[in-house]
Amino acid sequence: MLRGALAAALTPLRDGGGRIDDDAFQPYVEFLAAGGLDGLLAMGTTGEGILFTLEERKRIASLFVEAARGRLQVAVHAGAQTTADTVALAEHAAAVGADAVAVISPPYFPLDAEAQLEHLAAAANACAPVPFYVYEFERASGYAVSPEVLRRLRERAPNLAGLKVSDTPYEKFEPYLREGLDVFVGPEAFIGRGIEGGAVGAVSALGSAFPEQVARAVRERSDELAALREAVERFPRHAALKRIVARRGVPLRPDVRAPLRDLTPAEQDALFDAVEPWLGSS
Repeated sequence: MLRGALAAALTPLRDGGGRIDDDAFQPYVEFLAAGGLDGLLAMGTTGEGILFTLEERKRIASLFVEAARGRLQVAVHAGAQTTADTVALAEHAAAVGADAVAVISPPYFPLDAEAQLEHLAAAANACAPVPFYVYEFERASGYAVSPEVLRRLRERAPNLAGLKVSDTPYEKFEPYLREGLDVFVGPEAFIGRGIEGGAVGAVSALGSAFPEQVARAVRERSDELAALREAVERFPRHAALKRIVARRGVPLRPDVRAPLRDLTPAEQDALFDAVEPWLGSS
C-alpha cells in the first residue's frame, strides 16, 4: 500500500509539448527520490494526463515505472473520459508494474451514483489485485464521489485501498477521512490537519518541484506550504513548476501540452522572485 509523501509528478515533454521527452524521466525521478519522497502519481492533474492520447499515456506510465523501480512507488492515474479507455489504462498500468492505480470520475457528464459505481468498479477490477484509489476532485470532475458510492465500491472491488482527495475547503475534505479507507491529502494547506485526522500521506503538486519541502511537511504534519502554493498559483502552474525544476538543475523543459501555455519572460522573473524563499531552503 502507498504511504507517506508523493509528488503529483510533472510529465516531461519536448517540441512545444507535442512529444514525450523520454530522456528526462530518469533524471527527474532521481531528483524526486533525492528529495526524500516516498513515491509519485503519474499523469494526474499536475501531470497533464487528460491531455494525452491513450498510447502516449501508456508510454508515460511505462517510463515512470521503469525510471522509479527500486527508488519510488508509482501510482498511475488511469482516469479517462470513457470507461473503455479507463479500463485499458488501468490494465496497462498493472501489467507494467505500477504499485497502484488511481482514477478520477470522468468530467463533462455528471454521472449519477449508479454510473459512477459501474465506472469505478470496472477500473478497479481491470487492475486487480493492484491497489486501487479513487481520485476525488470535485472541481475537476464537476461532481463528487459520495460516501455511499465508496461503500458500495468496497463490495465490488476488494482492491479498493483509498482515495486522493483534493476537495476544498476542509469541510468538503474531512468527511472522506471517516470511510475507513487510506486517504492522501491533495491541498498542501491541509497536510497537517489531514494527517492528524487520519490521512496516511499527501499527493502534492508542489512535491513535483519542491520534494524536500513536501517530504518535511508530511513528516512534521505541517500546513506551512499553503503560502508556497499560493505563490505558484499566480502563474500558469504546469509550466511554472517545470521551470522551477529546471532552475534546480534537472533537464526538464518548460514545454506543456496545448491548450496549456508557457510563462512569458516577465512571468518567469516574477515566479522566481516569488518562490526564492523556498528555493533557498530546499
